[in-house]
Parts: sequence; C-alpha cells; structure tokens
Amino acid sequence: MVSRTASGFGADWAPPSIPRFSDARETGAIVYQLNPVEGIPRVTWSVVRTQSAARALTKPQNSLEINTAFSTFSWSFEFLEQSSHSVCMQELRVDIIENLESVSKEEWNALTDPNDPFTDWEFLRCLERSNSVGEEAGWSPCHVLVRKGDQLIGAMPLYAKDHSYGEYIFDWSWANASHRSGIPYYPKLVCAVPFTPATSTRILLHSETEPEPVLEALEAGWKRVAQDLGAMSLHVLFTPQTQLKQLEESWSLMPRTTFQFHWVNQNWMDFEDYLTAFRAPSRKQIRKERKRAVECGWEIVVKTGDELSEEEWASLYPLYRATTRIKGAIPYLSETFFSEIRQHFASHLIVCMALDETTPMAGSISFQKGDHLYGRYWGCLDHAEFLHFELCYYRLIEWALKKGLKRFEAGAQGAHKLKRGFLPTETYSGHWLRHPGLSRAIENYLVEESLGVREEIRYFEAKTPFKRGT
Repeated sequence: MVSRTASGFGADWAPPSIPRFSDARETGAIVYQLNPVEGIPRVTWSVVRTQSAARALTKPQNSLEINTAFSTFSWSFEFLEQSSHSVCMQELRVDIIENLESVSKEEWNALTDPNDPFTDWEFLRCLERSNSVGEEAGWSPCHVLVRKGDQLIGAMPLYAKDHSYGEYIFDWSWANASHRSGIPYYPKLVCAVPFTPATSTRILLHSETEPEPVLEALEAGWKRVAQDLGAMSLHVLFTPQTQLKQLEESWSLMPRTTFQFHWVNQNWMDFEDYLTAFRAPSRKQIRKERKRAVECGWEIVVKTGDELSEEEWASLYPLYRATTRIKGAIPYLSETFFSEIRQHFASHLIVCMALDETTPMAGSISFQKGDHLYGRYWGCLDHAEFLHFELCYYRLIEWALKKGLKRFEAGAQGAHKLKRGFLPTETYSGHWLRHPGLSRAIENYLVEESLGVREEIRYFEAKTPFKRGT
C-alpha cells in the first residue's frame, strides 16, 4: 500500500507515478512538499523491493525534483544490492534533455552500435542544429538518459510528436480508428531516428552494465515524459528482434513485424562474382541495365563526404529536393542539415554521383559505419534510363564488395529491389498504448498482420533472382 498526502499545489498539478519494478513487491510512503526556494514540487519516497534471495535490495531513499519543463526533470534513486559475492551501493539518475548538447558525444557514442551511423551523437545533433527536428517539425526531442554516478549507462533517442509523418512504420489506420472511437491518439512518443527506416539498437545500454535496472530507469523516464505531455503511446521503431523481445518482457511492448529488402554479402569477390550467383535471365538483365546507364555519357563516381568538391557538396540539397518535388513528398531535411553533415559527419557520407564534366546531374546519398551501408536519398536533374538502379544499387554493391562490407540496407519498400539481389527481411517495432481498449484491439490486429507479412515474405522468397541453393 502507498499513502499519499499533498498540499500547497495548484489544482492542475498531478503527482508523479512511482516507478514500476517488474516482478517486485512495493511498499512505501510518499510525502509531497513544496520547495520553499524555487516553488517547485519536491517528491520523496521510499520503496522496498524484494526479489530472489540472491538479489535482495534494502530500503532505498529516493528523491525526485520536478520542474514545469520536462527538459529539466532529474530523478535519482539508490539502493543497496546484496548477493553471495558482493554488497555495493548502486545509484542511478534519470535525465530528460531537449537536445544532445546536454551530453558529450564521447559518452553518448560509447553506447551506440558500431555498425549504425544514425544513432551517433553527431548525426542526431545535425538534425537538431539544422531544425530538421524540433517543435516546428513536430519532432520535439525529449531524450532519456540514465547515469550511474557520472557515467552514462543508458539512453534512448526519444521524440514527442503530434503526427505520424517520417516514421516508415505506418500507424495512420490506428490513429483514424482511435479518433473515430473518440479516443485521442496524439501526442505520442517515438523512440527512433527521425526519417530513417534503418534497423539498429534503439535502447542504448552500456555493454558492462546489467540491463534490467537501466531498462527500469529508462521506463520510468519515458513514462514521466508521457505523463507530463499527456502522450497516449510509445513506439520503438526499427529495433533488432533481440532487443524487441527484451522490451516485450521489460516494458510490455506489443511486437509488430514488417519487412524491407536488404542485401547481405555472401563473401563474393567482386560484382562479376556476385552475378554468378544469379540465374541467367536475371544476370543478363542486370548487365543490360548497367550498360544502358553508362551510355548516357556521364561519369559515375563514388566518393566519401571528405572527397566531395564544393560544387558536389552544393548539389546534394537540390538533388534531394528534386525527388521530394517529383513525388510530392515532405522535405524533412533542411538545407542546413547538409552543411551540418559536411562539418561534423562527412566521413560517414557515401555519395554515388553522375557528373556531366564537373556538374552533378544525379546522385544517391548513403551512410556507412562499420561493415554496414545504408542507402537514404536519390535525386536527378535530368533523366537517364536505368541510372537510378546504377547509382542506388549496382555501383554501391560494387563499392561494398570492394570495401568488404557485410550488409546494405537500401531504405523502405521497393519490391523492385528483389531483382537486384535484395532479399525480404523482417523488421521490428514495439508499441505501448495508454488506452486499454485501443491497446487490445491493436494487439489483436498485430497478430493477424504478422501472418500476412510472413505470407508476403514467402511469396517474394519464391521469386528471388538467385540460383537455387544460393
């Protein structure tokens, strides 16, 4: 049982929830009082947590300071952990920050995936500095950090949103059904890299830290943000299956399965060796497409961001905008974003470009880290047959083979990628919805949807261009 008393607060102020510890019994008392200096609520509580005999925790003393802006919210708790081997005092602090300027890139990047450029501090900060994300874009950062002492041991890139654009895990039908039922769907929280349908670790955990306490602290953090903003849901997008299973258990997220087309290196020596794995008609078609692409007379080059000329850098935003205009798509990235990438992240940028002498006519924009390559954007100022396939797939596969890369993700959707050697690959997301009725309905829907997704994957697997057994 938990007793609560409160006095001296405005009628609109609601006390915070006690953090939930999975599989634990909680007892304690909460007393609310007013900070006489700053006039902000201060909350103290004590919790007894009991689990197995090998991991009994003594009574902790916890404190939570709350400001009206969630960006300054800081929560710390400590408890004595006992085992047959050691007794140690553990203290964790949860911070919610409005931008990554509040954390050093070294400590943030110490948690990121060695093959994922997009969760790196520099990339996310480029989005922030260029105003590609922010209140006007409808992607308001509210990143959650967990520290043990001065060390960052957990983080999640988190955004508050009032729409579903730029996610690539589509929930518009959920929002429509919710609104038709009189249930608000927005605002919502999204743990993802904005505008980037690439799979990688979303919940960043220090490799030498026990995950369970950090996940519990992160959960308390995002639930605090959800409470402050009135957010109706949390969506963790493009997370690996292993992490999704962890979040199903820790946070009770509902799993969702979708799929993309990914290229995986099977130790081919070069592009010609790669083509030997194809059936003859498919191999002939690819050679035809490559031949026609170079007949346009433009020089095709692959360069890192560090190797681009001034004119080539200046062409990237116009190429990006050319495609958004043709497709009637939202230009999520600002022109400043490309300047920021040039200054802070150029070494991870891979550009495949068609040049008319020195003038860029078309190009694809990708990012690389570790042994993974990620295709992101494409644009052209003048049409040339099959040039899209050459710049977005064939030339980059050729480059990946030369560099010994293991995986190439070329973005969302696109069944045409199958004929170029990209195979259907499951992608995963996890979802929590506040409204119990809506949550049950979507949970039932996800079960049916997953069956359809796997049936579609089997359909494409039967139509791969590779020889049987490859």
